[in-house]
Amino acid sequence: MKPLLYETALAPPSSPALGEDIHAIGCGCGGDDRTSASAQSMGFKAWNLLRMAALGLPVPPAIVLGTSFCADPARRAQAADPALWRPALCTLEAATGTRLGDPKRPLLLSVRSGAPVSMPGMMETLLNVGLCDRTVEGLTRLTGNPRLAWDAYRRLVAGYGEVVAGIPATRFEAALNCAALDREEPDLDFAELRALTRKYLDIYVQEAGRPFPQDPAEQVTGAIAAVLDSWQSPKAREYRRINAVPDHIGTAVTLQAMVFGNAGGRSGSGVGFTRDPASGEPGLWVDFLFNAQGEDVVSGRRNAHGHDQLAQVLPAVWEELRQAAQRLEQALGDMQDFEFTVQEGRLFLLQTRSGKRTPLATARIALDLWEEGLISADQARARTANLDPGQLLQTRLVTPDGAPPQPLARTASACNGIAQGEIALDEARATARAQAGAPVILVRQDAETSDITALEQAAGLLTQRGARTAHAAVVARQLGKVCLVGCQNLTIDLAARTIQIGERVLEEGAVLTLDGNTGAVFAGAVETEQEADQALLERLARLGEAP
Repeated sequence: MKPLLYETALAPPSSPALGEDIHAIGCGCGGDDRTSASAQSMGFKAWNLLRMAALGLPVPPAIVLGTSFCADPARRAQAADPALWRPALCTLEAATGTRLGDPKRPLLLSVRSGAPVSMPGMMETLLNVGLCDRTVEGLTRLTGNPRLAWDAYRRLVAGYGEVVAGIPATRFEAALNCAALDREEPDLDFAELRALTRKYLDIYVQEAGRPFPQDPAEQVTGAIAAVLDSWQSPKAREYRRINAVPDHIGTAVTLQAMVFGNAGGRSGSGVGFTRDPASGEPGLWVDFLFNAQGEDVVSGRRNAHGHDQLAQVLPAVWEELRQAAQRLEQALGDMQDFEFTVQEGRLFLLQTRSGKRTPLATARIALDLWEEGLISADQARARTANLDPGQLLQTRLVTPDGAPPQPLARTASACNGIAQGEIALDEARATARAQAGAPVILVRQDAETSDITALEQAAGLLTQRGARTAHAAVVARQLGKVCLVGCQNLTIDLAARTIQIGERVLEEGAVLTLDGNTGAVFAGAVETEQEADQALLERLARLGEAP
């Protein structure tokens, strides 16, 4: 594969004002002018990109349309107008040596949301914006990788169709399943992906009543408008209600040069935490997919692996990632949740934020950071002040005869603890049974953030697909819900209102137990007990007495 983007991505970070509430990151177009920027004006995602660039970490260059453009319909329309964003985009083109719509060296963009507070997966993201019939050939020649080019193009058509044109994702998924048969997506070659892209383009016409836009500038306009509009989506509004986030703060839009995790066997995308967000234990906690883009990990529609494969195949990247995670914690003073892409053995950091965590992890991480000298005693006390002692109790199975019950399956755990309840297969059932006073286990094919209302009602979540770091799993952890994901032995029959785990068939309403401590799934109720971590309580007491 030929060298791709972007040597100038590592240029000195800058945030020069390019107009009202528009900023650049890593474009090398001026001094480090952060005085005109803030987390409130740029959104936390872009603000932390700026901070990472200032630390010298590898961040692809970007421009940011600030949160003020989300204020009302007129401002949202202004943000989507090329007259506003086109001059700023020129700085990004200069930084990358590419140009939007150029048939030889096309600039491709990710278009991302970013509020002043973290709202994982509640708003929209679009990748590979700028690809069309003309530029896909340019990307092929630029990279020498036709599979990458056609995989990125078909992803854009599907993503744009779902987010901008409102086409059900199932229409594209059905076509993918038909093309893949029993294979995984990475097993499709470029000819199959090219044919699949053509099928996606036909689906787009059938569903939207118009062709997929072949003008990259039109794609950018549609993507910006869709990201801003997603601030008012039902799941975003529900998240704000649950977490008391003000409606008026709005979201920014970040237009960032694409890097490609789907560029082959030495590429991939991942999400990680600098410490275990369930237990608080130190050490990187990473999900990674080779030859994949970031949405594959966080969407909840793909199973991902832990870090072992990444460390084995690309040890230099793993060591660079480990050092970057350590620098982030030291600089930002908290456990971080970060997203990254590896393109042909080169690491890029795309996002960092303070990670959502369980109450138990909140206590352990605050204590560890204090004892490591990264935060003061006052800061540690502030972070643990609202913890209820009952939240720090650990639930475990009771085995009176010494023989643990036989689980139906074992899978990845995104949040510890034990949850028991009736199986519910959709939001209506979960809400109705929870309102009747019954504990509920939500069982779904995918870990998706659109289930946030049902998840709030449930005691736990079990999914057939998804990663521990999927956005829905992150939200479940924040809500204190036991969450098991990627259960490959699970199948769901919505027509019959049943699930099957291995050989066992259970009807909706049957009781299920999820053990988040071990990743085990049990039929029926299992006896449990709670115990306090005395060592942790003693450390909290010492913190309370610290000067």
